[in-house]
Amino acid sequence: MSDVASVSAVLNQKGGVGKTTITLGLAAAAQRAGDPCLVIDLDPQGSAGWAMGVEASDDHLSVGDVLRTGEARVAEAATVTSGWGEGVDVLPSSRNLIDREADPRDKAATLRLRTAIEPMLDRYRFAFIDCAPSLGPTTRAGLAAADRVLLVVELSALSIRGAEAVLDMVEDVWSDVNPDLDVGGVIVNRAPAVSVEAQRQEHELNRLMGKRAVWRPFVPQRTVLNEAVGERAPVQALGYRSRDVNEVFDTLYRKLVRVTARASQ
Repeated sequence: MSDVASVSAVLNQKGGVGKTTITLGLAAAAQRAGDPCLVIDLDPQGSAGWAMGVEASDDHLSVGDVLRTGEARVAEAATVTSGWGEGVDVLPSSRNLIDREADPRDKAATLRLRTAIEPMLDRYRFAFIDCAPSLGPTTRAGLAAADRVLLVVELSALSIRGAEAVLDMVEDVWSDVNPDLDVGGVIVNRAPAVSVEAQRQEHELNRLMGKRAVWRPFVPQRTVLNEAVGERAPVQALGYRSRDVNEVFDTLYRKLVRVTARASQ
């Protein structure tokens, strides 16, 4: 195990592709593996934190305050144990996070999140940043704090188009503030069982990203994932009905472990 958590930014410019679902699934897989992790909710909607039993509130410290101050003590005070139990902590969002979209794009502002969370990372195996569906200053700060990007797509033309825009921003952040940033892989969410259009978009995705960059297995369409969010519980809490989904996320998590290990060599 590395002495410092590996940080993955989970994003796509297009909303509704299931970035939060992937973040939650990977965090649940880490918990099953006994690996402590941190979820940083960088979306003003606060869906990831809410699904993990943490209420977003402007009355308490949140990731917006971390982005405003860049202070480690603020990040420490804002981080809480999730409702999932020990081993999964949350740096929650709140509605005031939207104010950070007016932050400057200079290097100092962009690096505030990274500077603030670095002292905490030695207590986790992984940190997952659930980014907003935008390419503004908050997402840029998330990329500056990350080691790698996990692109989340559906097999649709608009989703893949959104991934292309993310690649441009990754290159920009890489050249400006974070030369260690890399695209770790592409995770396909809500994959239909059979679809001619989905097959066509899968070929396009392989062409754009390279087949090896597209992680398998794909995450299938399953109502149990929505049920887990509604119950604010990890998907494994739903028992046998979530068995196949758990296997998918466990496999993707092991892939992340391998990619991280290779990158650290």
